[in-house]
Amino acid sequence: MCGIVGLFAKSQAVKTELGSHLSNMLIQMTERGPDSAGIAVYRNPVNAGCTKFTLLAPDDNYNWDYVRSRFTEYIDAEPDLLVYANHAVLTLDGERQGIYEWFYTQFPELYINSSGTAIEIYKDKGLPANVLERLDVKQFTGTHALGHSRMATESAVTIQHSHPFSTGQDLCLVHNGSLSNHNRLREELQKHGIIFRTDNDSEVAAGYLMYRLRRGDSLDDALESALEDLDGFYTFAIGTRKGFAVLRDPIACKPAVMAETDEWVAMASEYRGIAVLPGAERADYWEPEPGKVYSWSH
Repeated sequence: MCGIVGLFAKSQAVKTELGSHLSNMLIQMTERGPDSAGIAVYRNPVNAGCTKFTLLAPDDNYNWDYVRSRFTEYIDAEPDLLVYANHAVLTLDGERQGIYEWFYTQFPELYINSSGTAIEIYKDKGLPANVLERLDVKQFTGTHALGHSRMATESAVTIQHSHPFSTGQDLCLVHNGSLSNHNRLREELQKHGIIFRTDNDSEVAAGYLMYRLRRGDSLDDALESALEDLDGFYTFAIGTRKGFAVLRDPIACKPAVMAETDEWVAMASEYRGIAVLPGAERADYWEPEPGKVYSWSH
């Protein structure tokens, strides 16, 4: 049992308070997932030709100055590196072949949560309120965001196994449920160059969507294909650079509720995750239908 929340801003007021609203939503999911929590926020897009990476360190006392110095040698310039507790956002100019191989050779203790032009992923063990406070998420602005509170049922309680998962540029996924064919599917996707860092079934779902997008599918088309290729029960919330989408499996045994106002679109595993938003009492509410893709984009 896990908790999912998602918030898509339709007004500048909600964009300005995105981190605060998302924090309030995710804290409502604490009972559904007290082991760990994570968010994906889309904000501060970098310039064309640049990529930003969200890095995860083992603890808050990690020596980020060493990372800065090694990258200065590697790119012959000082990188843009912003530190948030045990995370850091690193921005690099241009495309660099072999950057992931070089990175994990130089920093095997670090983990790349995400990469892209707008996405930043933060996650850690502990109660959602504690994780969000450590990272000062309430001060985040942005266009849209997803959150996840995890109750580990199929793997150890580790930061790496926590959601969201990202397997490609600006794509992320949070998942409530379980897939039955993820081991076989992981092997097939690895043949097509999709890289996995954990044995979590949710990472396989994210990798599958990345594979379909690389083939030229739209996000909606990729999710329609997922209904055929992913076995199990699930509620997915997916983030991309431009927006987010929600999909429940054809049986829809995992809970989800959605709502929309003139200022935002929101989803949560339970109604209380949306009730804390401004104007929630005036929103249009519905339960996502089984096997139907819902998506919004800027």
